Amino acid sequence: MTRIALDPFVRDLDGESAALRAAGPLAEVELPGGVHVYAVTRHAEARALLTDSRVVKDINVWNAWRRGEIPMDWPLIGLVNPGRSMLTVDGADHRRLRTLVAQALTVKRVERLRAGIEALTNASLEKLAALPAGQPVDLKAEFAYPLPMNVISELMGVDAADHPRLKELFEKFFSTQTPPEEVPQMMADLAKLFTKIVDDKRANPGDDLTSALIAASENGDHLTDEEIVNTLQLIIAAGHETTISLIVNVVEALQTHPEQRRKVLDGEIGWERVIEETLRWNTPTSHVLIRFATEDIEVGDRILPKGEGLVISFGALGRDEEQYGPTAGDFDAARTPNRHIAFGHGPHVCPGAALSRLEAGIALPALYERFPELDLAVPASELRNKPIVTQNDLHELPVKLGCPFGGDA
Repeated sequence: MTRIALDPFVRDLDGESAALRAAGPLAEVELPGGVHVYAVTRHAEARALLTDSRVVKDINVWNAWRRGEIPMDWPLIGLVNPGRSMLTVDGADHRRLRTLVAQALTVKRVERLRAGIEALTNASLEKLAALPAGQPVDLKAEFAYPLPMNVISELMGVDAADHPRLKELFEKFFSTQTPPEEVPQMMADLAKLFTKIVDDKRANPGDDLTSALIAASENGDHLTDEEIVNTLQLIIAAGHETTISLIVNVVEALQTHPEQRRKVLDGEIGWERVIEETLRWNTPTSHVLIRFATEDIEVGDRILPKGEGLVISFGALGRDEEQYGPTAGDFDAARTPNRHIAFGHGPHVCPGAALSRLEAGIALPALYERFPELDLAVPASELRNKPIVTQNDLHELPVKLGCPFGGDA
């Protein structure tokens, strides 16, 4: 089996995903830093593995970890060994930690956030409308980033004054280009910042999820301080990064498919379908790191060996022709059915999926209603991904907004 090296600069994610699918349902891959793991690349096999009890999150199962081959200054160490949270445990411990978060992020409770999300969206659109006409705008920085960061911060009780520092640290946390000598300090700084937030909430609780986690730990749910801090970090990281990429990827998809964009703006295709097709076709999460096999597991005609690491390659399996047919590589906003698993599957499905969908479902139609003439300011071929092997994340999305609806021509 030929080993496929994942490009740390993410220069051709579509080509890389195609190569992974061509390698079969289970591919040998090399992560940046020379770390060897396996990747599942097909939809059916991924669904099966995501519910297989023989695939666990316990890093101590990993042969390479037990042999001491994974250095603590590896740029991806924070994603592989982020500390104890629902991301790194299984079974009863996973249910205990996940339940508290899931209860706060049910569809019904998330819907209560609608008015606040609409207000934040409108405020961002007002700022965009105030910019000089014709001036190119980085839609990612000016629109896609502030909304989910503000929403998740309000939900968790994080002060807006911490946003610049969080942005700086998360840039290093996710990047494959963070110098190894900076990794330990970056991890320590993140832990220090989130510990401070938890300590502040313990002293001054509010109506937020961090305060609820603290209260639960004091009322018999037995969350440790480490679990609370790591859960907060996990939710903040996942709660804004995925939605940023989703908003950006929808805009990119519509602007490069003008006939479908027109049908969407004319109401022939609903925004829900656009969002679901983007989640499948240009998923925000390209690879999820890492799970581990407790015994040899058959994956199609291949074997995932005991003690080896497994990556879920969502970018590859989202265009699996065995699941979506011969048009799997096409963006089709009217596609139905569209049973993708971009937010995971089974007991480990992302608890924030409803929130991400709600934010995108509010922000995107509002953006195009306000700026129906929005267009890319550069050719799509010039858009570049950031060096993040886990996220399908553009450096920027330069656009020309055009005349706002109701403005002067």
